[in-house]
Amino acid sequence: MESRADIDLDLGRYLLMVKRQWIPAASIFVATVALSALATTRLTPSYEAEGKLLFKLPTFQVLGNNLLPSNSEGGSGDLKSLVSTQNPISTEIEVISSRPVLQQAINKLELKTKKGELLQVEDLQKLLTLKIIGGTDVLKVTYQSLDPKEAAAVVNTVMNLYLENDIQTNRAEVETTYKFMARQLPKVQAAVRLTEVTLRKFKQENNIIDLAEETKSVVTIIGNLETEINTVKSQLEDVNAQTNTLRQKIALNSQQAIAISSLNNSPAVQGILTQLQEIDRQLAIESSRYFDDNPVIISLESKKANLNNLLQTQIQKTLGTATQVPQEQLQIGQLKQQLIQSFLQAEIQRNGLTQKLASLYNSLSGHQRRAKIIPMLVQNQRDLERKVEVAQSTYETILKKAQELQVAQNKNTANARIISQAEVPRTQTSSKKPIILAIGIILGAFFATTTILIIEMRDRSLKTLKEVRDIFEYTFLGIVPLSNKKGGNRNHHQEGQREEIIVRDAPYSLSSEMYRMIQANLRLLSSDKLFNTIVVTSAVAKEGKSTVAANLSAVIAQLGYRVLLVDADMRIPAQHRLWQVNSLVGLSEVLVSQAEFNLAVCKPMDHLDLLTAGVRPPNPLALLDSNRMASLIKEFSTQYDFIIIDAPPLLIGADALTLGKMTDGILLVANPSILDLKSAMSTKEILNNSKCNVLGLLVNGVSDQDDTNYNHLYNFEESFKTQALNNPFLSMWKKIK
Repeated sequence: MESRADIDLDLGRYLLMVKRQWIPAASIFVATVALSALATTRLTPSYEAEGKLLFKLPTFQVLGNNLLPSNSEGGSGDLKSLVSTQNPISTEIEVISSRPVLQQAINKLELKTKKGELLQVEDLQKLLTLKIIGGTDVLKVTYQSLDPKEAAAVVNTVMNLYLENDIQTNRAEVETTYKFMARQLPKVQAAVRLTEVTLRKFKQENNIIDLAEETKSVVTIIGNLETEINTVKSQLEDVNAQTNTLRQKIALNSQQAIAISSLNNSPAVQGILTQLQEIDRQLAIESSRYFDDNPVIISLESKKANLNNLLQTQIQKTLGTATQVPQEQLQIGQLKQQLIQSFLQAEIQRNGLTQKLASLYNSLSGHQRRAKIIPMLVQNQRDLERKVEVAQSTYETILKKAQELQVAQNKNTANARIISQAEVPRTQTSSKKPIILAIGIILGAFFATTTILIIEMRDRSLKTLKEVRDIFEYTFLGIVPLSNKKGGNRNHHQEGQREEIIVRDAPYSLSSEMYRMIQANLRLLSSDKLFNTIVVTSAVAKEGKSTVAANLSAVIAQLGYRVLLVDADMRIPAQHRLWQVNSLVGLSEVLVSQAEFNLAVCKPMDHLDLLTAGVRPPNPLALLDSNRMASLIKEFSTQYDFIIIDAPPLLIGADALTLGKMTDGILLVANPSILDLKSAMSTKEILNNSKCNVLGLLVNGVSDQDDTNYNHLYNFEESFKTQALNNPFLSMWKKIK
């Protein structure tokens, strides 16, 4: 953000520019205002008619949820715009001022120009004004014409034509939209049917009744099955343990146990076994009585063989297979038979549990597979249901809009209505002369300002102290005010004022005090070294460097120091003229040893010696850039407290640079009213390249007309005339001495 100081500075610079260029600026301003005043005399009286249109919601909306307006969509409020930040009435203004509407009005009223030609649409647009009344939905339509009746007729005709055009546009839009809807209805209805059939087939193929309930049921069933499987597993483990124990006791497998149990329970087998036992008993008895070849023994052996064959036949018949069963297993005890029976029952129970467990696992696997595909079935079903819903919603929306469009086709209402017809105006429109004059004044001020800026931009001269300081960037030692402050504009410069030793002739003036301040600043440049050999020069001629050198020498001499002022400007010497002494013998004669220094020097005032330039030599630089000049400066520095050398301008020759290398440094004098930007930049470049010691910058000829920052100094000039010689600066230097 700009500071107050920056704003004041810019305003001050602008006021200075106005002060310098007030004549062309005032001429431009007066000419512009005069032309605007002349333009007001050519205005012709006219009449203005006014009508008003009130806008409301459209009869139907093609892009909304409903074709007909509803309270939820705005009721009887404003029109709706497609662009949220745009007032929809602005769009209607463009429609009213469109070429078709205005051309119809021109043709209907046969509007003509002064020449009798048919009025052009562009001309009608210029005279027709459409303005929205702030905070309302009302549009004001005005028209200016030389004929009051024509003005009213144009306004009313334009409003009526707009309403008629709006009704026709609405009807055409309704009809076009209805035809489109009618073509879409069969397609949308077919889409609804197709999506419904697809959903039904999907449910049939996947045996879906209610997936949500089925999901809950499957989860419950899977939990119950897992519980039952765990129970059956536990029972099966118990039965397996019991079966293994019984198998170890009877030492039979399940098939053998079944066979033995069947044979022991078969009456035929047991009857044959009884007969065999009886034959064996008889054989045992008869064997003790007869030999083996005895017919009795042979008969008994034959019966035993027949019974064994019959036994095997009966065993095979009982078991159904040719299984060899030891005869001792055919008749077992009651205990073993009970063990076999328990073993067989355990085997039956184990087989039953095994089959039940397998059945449970199959059922669990089936329900788990169903549970895995249920999410996919749910997603597919939802997708199909959404398609059905979208198709049904689209069908219902199109059907509803088609019905609404049938109603809208019979409506004759527009988006607006006329609330105020235009009446024939009885009075002329208010004069535009003040407005034109105001515009002329504004334009005059603008053109005047522009003129000032253009002139100032083309003027490359330095105008203010700040510009000089910003370019050179050297140590600022002080300013010397313009002596003839009342002397007029900046073109009078130094040559227009009387050159004088103002420190001697007007010791109590403002300029004298400024010179005292400058010499004090010179003394304070360095705390460890005293600069007592100083070259005073400038960039170009007529900047007042000789006057500055003379006054600076005088003010130092007034403090009691021994000062030597040397006029080294052999090209255009000025010190002899300022001090009003002759210059027949001077520096040039001393350098070529044609005169002694004691004879060439003169004493214009106490403590001050002056060595004038003397006769101009053919080559001044050759004399200055010599060992003789360097030795003289060293000799002078032993005899005097201060040596002030007045050197030619830097852009004229190299004299000042040559002397600057022999002395303590250069004091640069700059005059804003003389120096331009190009010369200043060249001077700065020369000094930077020369590596000379530039002690500081002194700005000469500062005027309150060119720099308002130092305007306050001139207000104190009268007070300096009443001060005593022991002013603060003079007293300070006396104490230092």
